[in-house]
Amino acid sequence: MNIKNKALLRKESYINGEWVSTKNNKTFGVVNPFDQSNLANVADLDRAAISKAIECAENALPSWKAKSATERSIILKKWYQLQMDNLDDLGTILTLEQGKPLAEAKGEIAYGASYVEWFAEEAKRAYGDVIPGHQADKRIIVLKQPIGVVATITPWNFPNAMITRKVAPALAAGCTVVIKPSEITPLSALALAELADQAGIPPGVLNVVTSNDAIMVGDEFTSNPKIKKISFTGSTRVGKLLMEKSAGTLKKLSLELGGNAPFIVLNDADLEEAVTGAIAAKYRNSGQTCVCANRIFVQEEVYDAFVEKFTVEVKKLNTGNGMDADNQIGPLINEAAVEKVASMVKDAKEKGAELTTGGGHGNQGKNFFDTTVITNIDASMLVMKDEIFGPVAPIVKFKTDDEVIAMANNTEYGLASYFYGNDLKRVWRIAEALEYGMVGINTGLISTPVAPFGGIKESGMGREGSRYGMEDYLEIKYLCFGGI
Repeated sequence: MNIKNKALLRKESYINGEWVSTKNNKTFGVVNPFDQSNLANVADLDRAAISKAIECAENALPSWKAKSATERSIILKKWYQLQMDNLDDLGTILTLEQGKPLAEAKGEIAYGASYVEWFAEEAKRAYGDVIPGHQADKRIIVLKQPIGVVATITPWNFPNAMITRKVAPALAAGCTVVIKPSEITPLSALALAELADQAGIPPGVLNVVTSNDAIMVGDEFTSNPKIKKISFTGSTRVGKLLMEKSAGTLKKLSLELGGNAPFIVLNDADLEEAVTGAIAAKYRNSGQTCVCANRIFVQEEVYDAFVEKFTVEVKKLNTGNGMDADNQIGPLINEAAVEKVASMVKDAKEKGAELTTGGGHGNQGKNFFDTTVITNIDASMLVMKDEIFGPVAPIVKFKTDDEVIAMANNTEYGLASYFYGNDLKRVWRIAEALEYGMVGINTGLISTPVAPFGGIKESGMGREGSRYGMEDYLEIKYLCFGGI
């Protein structure tokens, strides 16, 4: 692997400030999705090792939460700066194990680090309250205290930012963490642990456990009483299982789950801007994000013009190796992902959909699928019901605002949504009517550490980023002083 800082390429788990292998040296391979070459063999921990990491996090909790907010802030800022100093290497590691283009990977590193910077500052702003007493001799104080040991389970599509978005507020609040990265992309997590060690995060405060048995790790996280909170990003199906299994110990949960984002283009929208926004919202990370535009709705008066302009721009996107600067689209994560996307396109075509571009596996390799645009879509097709998670854009024609609002809301998901339009009254009305936790208006990019990221309905619970992101890692304690 061609990186400058060789210390960032770690293969062991990180527990209590030490790099840990398994007793029997059991490992699992990490594969480059572009060419299926082996990048590393990473420690495959057993349940006893996972339990040990949790115990170490619990032992480290008293001293970490006893530090002042300023002390924690200083350490987090060091971690942030180290991430920025090693941006090129972290981006290379991310591209090689996940596949996204290098420029996009570096963007993720900067984006992920921005959460560390933000929450380093928010550590000093976890304010409580003074409440007017209910009797003359009473004084009421509200304190906010760290919830305790936090377990995080992160996905493969953003192997850096999904960690920092969870870990930074947890550490800022005074919690300790045990991180389970995806077994598909663990190298980015281990690189972050190396930098955390260099930044002076004390032993046991941040731990990374690697395992090829996600079910086993999930069972340990959900059943272990030392874990007080689980933060998970992934599928709705797995999120429900974690919630069910956590009931026995009543753990606090943050769940960022599946999406089925609508992207609406009104007849008064700026079409050039709408096309640019749709490209950004649909094809980032080859369509493998939970906030990707999954269904594009275009009002009938501008439908034909939008489809033409959009298709022209999609055809300009270059697909190939993420390490090649000329490419904007990388491979899908594995062959199973390609097969899923292909089956959805096949289903749409069999039910009468028409392709304006793409629709095939391409010639770049077995993990690639062409950037695809499909028209003549109806509600019976899988592309309208399920999260695509690939570079396929179905475009639907609509007549009225009420019609498109009903179609957009016709899903169990409620994570992200987007629309383009210029009439202020319509903008307000549609924004309020969309049943989603986030609404992008005249923009296809909405993620930022200063705003609350999260969904409603079956897209989960809790928020990441902004001041609201700290609240999920804090407990409220009410103090009542009498006899004053």
